[in-house]
Amino acid sequence: MKGLILCAGRGTRLHPFSYSQPKTLLPVANHPVLHSCIRKLCEVGVHDIGIVIHPSHVQIPPLVGDGSKFGASITFIEQQVPLGIANAVQLAQPFLRDDPFILLLGDNLLMDSLHGLTRVFTSTQSDGVVMLSKVDRPQDYGIAEVKEGRLVGVEEKPEKPKSNLAVIGAYLFTNPIFESIAQLQPSARGEYEITDAIQSMIDRGYHIAHAITEGKYTDVGTIDRWLEANRWMLTRELGDTYRVGATSVVENCEITGPVLIGEGCTIKNCRLGPYVSIQDGVHLENCVHIENSILLENSSLQGVAWKVQNSVFGREAHLQGQTDDSSGVFILSDKSSIQIPHFNKEDV
Repeated sequence: MKGLILCAGRGTRLHPFSYSQPKTLLPVANHPVLHSCIRKLCEVGVHDIGIVIHPSHVQIPPLVGDGSKFGASITFIEQQVPLGIANAVQLAQPFLRDDPFILLLGDNLLMDSLHGLTRVFTSTQSDGVVMLSKVDRPQDYGIAEVKEGRLVGVEEKPEKPKSNLAVIGAYLFTNPIFESIAQLQPSARGEYEITDAIQSMIDRGYHIAHAITEGKYTDVGTIDRWLEANRWMLTRELGDTYRVGATSVVENCEITGPVLIGEGCTIKNCRLGPYVSIQDGVHLENCVHIENSILLENSSLQGVAWKVQNSVFGREAHLQGQTDDSSGVFILSDKSSIQIPHFNKEDV
């Protein structure tokens, strides 16, 4: 069995951060989401992995390498034009050949392992398996219709959903998927939809099974979802504790976990947490309170006399200022800078 991870998306909802790097490399609990996908595949014994990337995503190959650090072998496949998930799978056919394969979306983070997916495939001897999860707003997802325990239909963002079981971006397919993809027409948004390919397999009489996950999952596709994923991954890894990199200096700080601090950081006179991820080389000094935030490499905050929360600071972003007690929310992209002067209430 092989693995396929799709990383060619543009990530427009995560601008400005996805201008400078693919969204699949954005860190959650200080690890790129893509690394989590690779580890999930290796956990179920899948070590021969293809990664579909856009030619502009030059950062991905150096950060992943040949896969040996994960115990995997990595093959990169280019998708020149983002024409949808099914198109990306079709481009990967020469790599996948006739082997069954697990398909993951590179910006999706799953709490559960993929063992449920593989167990269902083995026990049902099916032609494919789709991972599903119950959702509150089925109109926002690809929705599965299940009758008598059997998957009979899949519809993308239906106005009148036939269930609350959403397709969440983890699949297992066999070779017939390629014939279905070859017969597809572009959808209204100009893409070749994997849900249409799955429906085609069902219509042609193939058995598509399903596995339902109870664990948390999210696509890290917006700032809010990124922060949410960071919260539950920090909780899973650290509980209510905190971890500080061996080469970092932390002085006179109050820390409420979970908080994760990378290497080479200098943090003085700050209150941190809960739910804060700090990557390598960050400098924090005299910050009243930072919580539920992500600070990327080499960012710095100094003299911040108000509570910073629900915020993301990009690489080398810099915030400095003094002001009266208040509340601040900031989304700073890479190499941004904000300096806030001190002022008195009577000045405003």
